[in-house]
Amino acid sequence: MTYRPARRLADIEPFHVVELLTRARQLESGGHDIIHMEVGEPDFPTPEPIARAAIRAIEGGKTLYTQALGLPELRAAISTFYRERYGVAVPAGRIAITNGASGALNLAFAALANPGDEWLLADPGYPCNRHILRTYEGCPVSIPVGPESNFQPTPAMLRQYWTDKTAGLLVASPANPTGTLLTLAQIEALAATCRELQGHFIVDEIYHGLTYAPKEAPEGNETDAPTACAAGNDIWVINSFSKYFQMTGWRLGWMVIPETYVRDVEKLAQNLTLCPSTPAQHAALAAFEPETIAILEERRAEFRRRRDFLAPALEALGLRVTARPEGAFYLYCDCSALSDDSYTLARDLLEKAGVAATPGLDFGSNAPEKHIRFAYTTQIPRLAEAVERLGRYFGR
Repeated sequence: MTYRPARRLADIEPFHVVELLTRARQLESGGHDIIHMEVGEPDFPTPEPIARAAIRAIEGGKTLYTQALGLPELRAAISTFYRERYGVAVPAGRIAITNGASGALNLAFAALANPGDEWLLADPGYPCNRHILRTYEGCPVSIPVGPESNFQPTPAMLRQYWTDKTAGLLVASPANPTGTLLTLAQIEALAATCRELQGHFIVDEIYHGLTYAPKEAPEGNETDAPTACAAGNDIWVINSFSKYFQMTGWRLGWMVIPETYVRDVEKLAQNLTLCPSTPAQHAALAAFEPETIAILEERRAEFRRRRDFLAPALEALGLRVTARPEGAFYLYCDCSALSDDSYTLARDLLEKAGVAATPGLDFGSNAPEKHIRFAYTTQIPRLAEAVERLGRYFGR
């Protein structure tokens, strides 16, 4: 057979952090100690109440297909979660359970993207978003963002990049790789601009729950980021059980859909995925129990302590944290004072210092050579060891 891949594959780039992770595993198998600060995955195990719920479901034979949009009781639980945590009414009928946040974005773009449509995305941003869009024949258009806008797009930027081909905007709050947040007023302003320009608006909220007060604020003074669900019923909102709820490998997420598109998404889900994992859905019912939330809040406090330790330590080495890391578990650093090529730097840090980090190349074309991302998804003693290794590498 002749090798003739689809033309879209030419625009799908590899996920460089995964390739670095592969090399890190090779080094570890050879006896090297690697401190992992590259992959965006919490180091905590899934909370025990969730795991117990999954075991009970499997033992009880709850392993058959569910409805395409998910278990009605889980959709209802998420609706209650929005009401109790955010004070926002989100009907269960507008909620779809999905195969992770990636599955949600696949369904959203399958429902909205036409061939040749342009979609605006922040740069730097999570790389898989633009690749999923390209898979559905949409055209990602990068909006370069930086410290002056806290690495988030503004209405003025939308007007600058919007054309007759533009179909919509995708933003993330908290964002990957920067950890920056949008205020409710900023979300409302972006939504109003999209409505005026007759475009769609998708908000990625998969790091909700992992948000932190400023470093100067007392610990325990954490508040949640505002949900875009409060800014209108016509906004597509994506979330996940992976990050805050620490169910990464369970591959479960959800999406809040504008009412008029629910049936469209249901038809797509019936054909593309049939349904999300049934045991994972039953497990997720325990994610909202007080016992589970107490565990998760303790872990959120630990992530904040890690951020507050690591950020000044990296800056003391000459790495500049130019974004305000108010959520997620990343520090996006300007490394230009130390290196003119963040990809080479990341490879060197792995090979020579035993520290795995993610080069800016993964996150877009907005000065990627000047930036590198460190994930604080390991314990503080290991972060301290990483800082020592980096210090020796940089001669500090």
